[in-house]
Amino acid sequence: MAHEQSYVAMLYEQLEDRRRDTARRLADTLREETVGTPQAITQRDAAAEMLTDRLAGLRAAEHGLAFGRLDADDGEIRYVGRIGLLDEDNEYEPLLMDWRAPAARPFYTATAANPEGMRRRRHLRTRLRQVVAIDDEPLNLAEMSEEERARSGSGLTSEAALLAAVSQARTGRMGDIVATIQGEQDRIIRSKPSGVLVVQGGPGTGKTAVALHRAAYLLYTHRDRLARRGVLVVGPNPTFLRYIGQVLPSLGETSVVLGTVAQLFPGLDARRTESPATAELKGRAEMAPVIAAAVRDREQLPRSPVELVVEQQRVVFDRDTVAQARTRARRSRKPHNEARRIFRKELLRLLAQQVARRVGGGESGLLDRRDVGDIRDELAESTEVAAQLEELWPTLSPEQLLTDLFADRRRLNSVARRIPAPERALLERPAPGADVPPDLRWTPADVALLDEAAELLGDDGAAQAAAEAAALREEVEYAQGVLDVLDLEEDLDPELLRATDIIDADRLAERMQVSRYDSTAERAAADREWTYGHIIVDEAQELSAMAWRMVMRCAPARSMTLVGDIAQTGDRGGAGSWDEVLSPFVARRWRLEQLTVNYRTPSEIADVADDVLAEIDASLQPPSSVRSTGVPPWAVALPAGADGDRILVERVRAERDAVGDGRTAVLTPQGRLDRVRAVLDAAGLTTPEPAEGESELDAPVVVLPVAASKGLEFDAVVVVEPQEMLDESPRGLNDLYVAITRATQRLGVLHSGELPPVLKRIGRP
Repeated sequence: MAHEQSYVAMLYEQLEDRRRDTARRLADTLREETVGTPQAITQRDAAAEMLTDRLAGLRAAEHGLAFGRLDADDGEIRYVGRIGLLDEDNEYEPLLMDWRAPAARPFYTATAANPEGMRRRRHLRTRLRQVVAIDDEPLNLAEMSEEERARSGSGLTSEAALLAAVSQARTGRMGDIVATIQGEQDRIIRSKPSGVLVVQGGPGTGKTAVALHRAAYLLYTHRDRLARRGVLVVGPNPTFLRYIGQVLPSLGETSVVLGTVAQLFPGLDARRTESPATAELKGRAEMAPVIAAAVRDREQLPRSPVELVVEQQRVVFDRDTVAQARTRARRSRKPHNEARRIFRKELLRLLAQQVARRVGGGESGLLDRRDVGDIRDELAESTEVAAQLEELWPTLSPEQLLTDLFADRRRLNSVARRIPAPERALLERPAPGADVPPDLRWTPADVALLDEAAELLGDDGAAQAAAEAAALREEVEYAQGVLDVLDLEEDLDPELLRATDIIDADRLAERMQVSRYDSTAERAAADREWTYGHIIVDEAQELSAMAWRMVMRCAPARSMTLVGDIAQTGDRGGAGSWDEVLSPFVARRWRLEQLTVNYRTPSEIADVADDVLAEIDASLQPPSSVRSTGVPPWAVALPAGADGDRILVERVRAERDAVGDGRTAVLTPQGRLDRVRAVLDAAGLTTPEPAEGESELDAPVVVLPVAASKGLEFDAVVVVEPQEMLDESPRGLNDLYVAITRATQRLGVLHSGELPPVLKRIGRP
């Protein structure tokens, strides 16, 4: 122990040296004077960004800097930790190996049956910077005791450290598993980045942890490629993203974009609510042709000829002329807004010829090509002609297209004929008022439709041009202010040159313009057309067909990791099988990895979960649980009224007290959520609003609907009204399966009616 403490202390000294050196270089870079050119400033900002990331990684390595040691048969000793450290005074010999390095892999994969040249694996458990425990695991059968040989057959590596980690009280934030990665998890983490990898695993198998550690591993091994394009992690809901938010920074990676489906359209975090039936309809693949038809519906022909007088000449927008221009524009196969320029140019040409024929007396009249061009220019400058062009082929934003579509029953009936009328009615809603914030105008299911519309509409450049013009106006105003300050001295010799004699505000602003430098993550999050180097989708079974179209557009190279469990699909538009999800995009060109060990759920609760899984699909194989707590699940009947409220409060308080500093979740059907929250709030067990900078998961007790608990874990879980969960959704069994598998220690059930037969194993307390 003393030797390991001495070595760990030396590593922390090395870490402190690296931090001081990096902080000094960063400060020097920020103070560095440049020649003021955009290129020089961008280079300085890029260097500062790199050093900032490096410093963040060094600071993140504080907790558990070194957690393992490998003793090789040839006497070599390798220490494994969060980052790599080299001895700069001794020919850069490795002092600490990054857990992602190939030489560190035996720490996770070596077994007694296949020791990979290793004699012993040692786990170092630290608190702050002190070594508090050592767990040795012999890998040479000849050196093992009978007890150690028996343990080696469990299939687990570093079993003592693993069980200690999974038995710890939860904190409301997910921790990394870098010190206890198991063999089947390591194989997935280090799998090649190319192609689509599906990771199927039941509750407690570590799917999310594997996905996040895979992101860190890929950024380490393929940094040159992924640093340019970035990595996107898509989670099921904002609560989940807050829960996992510290994992990648703790692994030294800060450049990953995290978001939900509702946040994948730039500038939007859709939070408007709608019925599950409406959301399911919007998620169907058949909505793609509806959006395409809605775009085409806005490329109109006049029902009757429209006459205008331009420069004393009659101009007629007749159906045949407009149809000719529309056909020409559509044949370009360009998006709507880009094709509009073709439509406008062609229609102006046809209208100019129309006027020329009338003025010049037919095709062989007196007007030449230049005259026709002059007529076309006059038409182009006419506000009346411009208004008619806009009516026939308007410039559209995705937001305007969908707002108009949902607010107009006639349009909906026209473009969505194949959707039955009762379902079409679900899409109808009035246009929101101008005072409604953008995030509350759109539902999460709308986001994929907005993205589909954006793909079909394209960009006519108007938004970018407006932004650039506004930025330039701001620069000019600032430059004019600078010149005014320089010109304030009233008694300046009139013979001397003033600043305004040499340069004006426009030219000064142009010279001082610099390119803004953003990180890859910032640029990616702001650009709808950004394509990522790799995409990880957690709880992937929940995405709708339209959401998959949006996500796949972000990964044209199809470098993706999808993690989930078909048995946990709760969304009505979610997946029934992985083949159903992927066949429209990659056919059968995807590979499947399965996680088979449940590290989280104790066997007492896993037995109950297995019964529910068998009801969902008897052919599904449940993951095997590796531990037991000796605490059986319980069920208690809830009478109506005040007595029921009293029992609810008593049972939740008892579970909170039983887990001490841990976390307790009360999971309810959506329809009962507000009532349960109100009762527990009144009893002081929950906090209505978390403090600033905190998450609701930081509280000792949290009340959630089942959908919001996806991917989370708690020490104790109280499930309220399981029969209502079953009745509330066509996927009620899946929801119940999710609810009872969130617990790491204790499970209780409160029910007012009969306990569902599928929970027959649960006894009375």
